[in-house]
Amino acid sequence: MRRNDPPPVRSPKGQALYAKARALIPGGTQLLSKRPEMFLPGGWPSYYTSAKGAEIVDLDGNTFVDMCISGVGATVLGYADADVDAAVKAAIDGGSMATLNAPEEVALAEALIELHPWADMTRFSRSGGEAMAIAVRIARAATGRPLIAFCGYHGWHDWYLSANLADDGALDGHLLRGLDPKGVPRGLKGLMLPFQYNDLDGLKQIVAEHGANLAAVVMEPVRNPPAPGFLAGVREIASAAGAVLLFDEITAGFRVNTGGIHLTLGIEPDMAVFAKALGNGYPISAIIGRASVMAAAQDTFISSTAWTERIGPAAALATLAKHRAQDVPAHLVHIGERVMAGWTEAAQAAKLPVEVSGIPPLAHIAFKVPNAQAARTLYTQTLLDRGFLASGAFYAMFAHTDTQVDRFIAACGEAFEIVAAALRDDTLTAQLRGPVAHAGFQRLT
Repeated sequence: MRRNDPPPVRSPKGQALYAKARALIPGGTQLLSKRPEMFLPGGWPSYYTSAKGAEIVDLDGNTFVDMCISGVGATVLGYADADVDAAVKAAIDGGSMATLNAPEEVALAEALIELHPWADMTRFSRSGGEAMAIAVRIARAATGRPLIAFCGYHGWHDWYLSANLADDGALDGHLLRGLDPKGVPRGLKGLMLPFQYNDLDGLKQIVAEHGANLAAVVMEPVRNPPAPGFLAGVREIASAAGAVLLFDEITAGFRVNTGGIHLTLGIEPDMAVFAKALGNGYPISAIIGRASVMAAAQDTFISSTAWTERIGPAAALATLAKHRAQDVPAHLVHIGERVMAGWTEAAQAAKLPVEVSGIPPLAHIAFKVPNAQAARTLYTQTLLDRGFLASGAFYAMFAHTDTQVDRFIAACGEAFEIVAAALRDDTLTAQLRGPVAHAGFQRLT
C-alpha cells in the first residue's frame, strides 16, 4: 500500500452471501451485467441494503457513490426518487392488481404517443427483453415475413440468440461472442441476418439477397454517434424493402431528451421499444408504433397477467412528468460530458492510453494497453477503495452532482497513475486482490 492510499474496502457479508447465491442461483445473479465477476472478482460488494440518490450502502455498511452502471441504466432520475416512489406508493395503496384494468396504462399510452407524434398505438410489458420479443413478433405478423436484419444487442430471447447458431455446432456463438445459444432450437438458424452499425452496404447486401422475406430491420439508433446519412439510409432501405424499421431505445431512450433519441436524430421508425429509464427502476416497458404495424398485435397471441399490474405505469407517468418538467436530459448530458472530459484529461496526465466513447449520458472507457482487462480490474479496485463503484461504463443520473464528479475525476487521476505505474513495472495482476474481471459480450455496434 502506498503512503496516502486509503485502506482496502472489505465486504465479508456481501462475499459470503454471494458464495451462498452461487450454490442456489445458476450464475449467482439474475442479470449477467450485475455479476460480481464482471467488476472485481472476490472484492465487489455484490449486495446493497439501501440506495438513495447516487449513493449505495452495502451489507457491510460501506457507502459508495455509483459512478458505474446506475442500476444498469434504469434509474435515470436516481435511486429512490421521492416523486416516483410517492406515485408507486399511491398505486399500491389503491391496489396494484385487480380484475379490472388500471387506467394509468391508457394515460401512459397517450403520453408516449404525444412524445412521438409518428406513433399511433402502444403495448406494454415489464422488461426490455420481452418487449423486444413482442415487437419482433408484431413486425413478423404485420409483414408475414420471417427474416430479421439486425445490429446491436437486443436481449436474451430465442429470436435474437438464434443469430449465434452456425452451420457447424462447434461454431455456435462465433458472431456475438459471450452470448451462448445453447438451448435455442437449431431450426431457428438463418432467420437472423447481422450487419454492422454505420455499414449501409452490409444492409443493402442483406436486402439484395433476402428483401422479399425481410420482416424488419432491428437496431439501436445510437451507441456511438452515427455516420452522416447512416440512419436516413437505413430508413430508406427498410421502406423500399417493405420491412418494419424497429428502433431498440431500451438503452438510449430518455438520455438526451424526454423520449427516444431518434427524436433528436430526426429519423422516424415504424416501431420503437422503451424500458430501463421509463420507470426509474420500476418494471415497465413499452412498444410504440404506427397503427399499420401495431394492429397486427391483434392477429397473434401476445398476453400476460403481469403486464396489467398498476405500479409500472404509475412509475412511468411520474418519471415522464419529472423528466420533462426539470429538463433532466440537460443535466444528464452535462454530467456525462464532465466525466468523459475528466477521463480523457486524467488519462493524458498519467500517460495512460485509453479510449473514451459513447454518448455523454452513457459513456465508456477502454484501456488500450496490453492485458487491458487486468488494467480495468485494477482501476475498479482502486476506485472502490476510494468510495466509488466504477467499471468501463458510466450511466449518468439526475441525482449525480458536480461535487461527486469532481471527487470521482480526482480519484480517477490517482487510479490511472497506479495503473500506468503497474504497467511499467509489470505488476498489474500482482496488485489485484483477486482474479481479473470477466469480459462482457460482444455487440455489433
